[in-house]
Amino acid sequence: MPSSRHVFQRHTHADLPVAVRGEGSYLYSADGKRYLDASGGAAVSCIGHGHPRVIAAVKRQIDELEYAHTSFFTSAAAEALADEIVQGAPAGIERVYFNCGGSEGVEASIKLARQYFVEIGQPQRRHIVGRRQSYHGNTIGALAVGGNLARRRQFEPILPAYHHIDPCHAYRYRLPDESEEAYGQRAANALEQEILRLGPDQVAAFIAETVVGATLGAAPAAPGYFRRIREICDRYGVLLILDEVMCGMGRTGTLHACEQEGVAPDLMVVAKGLGGGYLPIGALLASRRVHQAIRDGSGFFQHGHTYMGHPVACAAALEVQRVVQEEDLLANVRRQGEHLRDALAEAFREHPRVGDIRGRGLLVGVEIVEDRAAKRPFDPALAMHAAIKQRAKSRGLLCYPAGGTVDGTLGDHVLLAPPFNIDAGAVETIAVELRAALDETVAAARGKSHAVA
Repeated sequence: MPSSRHVFQRHTHADLPVAVRGEGSYLYSADGKRYLDASGGAAVSCIGHGHPRVIAAVKRQIDELEYAHTSFFTSAAAEALADEIVQGAPAGIERVYFNCGGSEGVEASIKLARQYFVEIGQPQRRHIVGRRQSYHGNTIGALAVGGNLARRRQFEPILPAYHHIDPCHAYRYRLPDESEEAYGQRAANALEQEILRLGPDQVAAFIAETVVGATLGAAPAAPGYFRRIREICDRYGVLLILDEVMCGMGRTGTLHACEQEGVAPDLMVVAKGLGGGYLPIGALLASRRVHQAIRDGSGFFQHGHTYMGHPVACAAALEVQRVVQEEDLLANVRRQGEHLRDALAEAFREHPRVGDIRGRGLLVGVEIVEDRAAKRPFDPALAMHAAIKQRAKSRGLLCYPAGGTVDGTLGDHVLLAPPFNIDAGAVETIAVELRAALDETVAAARGKSHAVA
């Protein structure tokens, strides 16, 4: 098959293989090569590729109804999926607003938070607070509320002026004599300080990834952090928005990552694991009080997209969620997630270039460093993360690395997010092949690299 001449690729100099088939944890290219999909693309393919139940559900829905605009109709598929989501949602969540992905969902959450306060007579609340070293999507609003410097940098002049506090990331921010619990409280208290700085009656919402995905490399919060965040939001009447686009819908071993934190948000965004990549879909989950404010006020959420609530996408996502439940895949996420972390710990035991292995369930990050003891990153000019990705790919392993792990410029990590139904043998292959790819990359860089002071 000839290479693309007209597709505007993300990387305009990339010579990408053509994917022609997917089966379980593997993708196959036109040249016959097989790739172990250890990241599910970007943590998307939660039940693997080519699942026959989802394919059949999509075909049935197309036979019945392919599309109906949501200003005219609802659909049986959308109603059934919303019921399924609410049944397993955190306490207080009662409504589901469908969209086509995570960025759209975050955009909708920002607008809904603002409209909520207009509806209840507090129109002065306009500030949104996010966190540095976070990522919430690539639309203008989502990019602005996020803290991924590399993605923001060239668009800074046109981004809305949102506000950011430090992330909760013990590996980089906890003091040597500080317990994780004490650090979690200190990190959370930064939100209170920012609210007081901006004005307690001026802040509309705080948004955070429950487990930080691609920007920090699967970084969970310190114990007690989100409980303290919830207390602060409640004290000052601020809405808590949790971004579980990457870490939600079972990825961390429970249906929602916030279950493990003992908190419930006012708004929550899910996407990747909702539809598993079979069709584009995401959702904004809204609490009872937020929905009631709109219903009892203007009655109209001033937002919408053409393809929201798409019946075929909803049918696909509903079947994905039924597969996860009926095949007991969350138990496998917990089991194989522990196995993956153990396998990585064994493969990288005392490895001088691996600073940290972290994550929850099947969302795992490996931070790459030049000096393990000092936690010192490699020179960013080496782009170690990109080199690891290419060497892993040449070995038939797909992983999701990123740079700027430390501060947006320095640091490298590799993110792993294999399918929920991955088996033990494939998990062990991931660890072995990633170790080989890292060693090859370090060897290639040796002699021409220098540590960052």
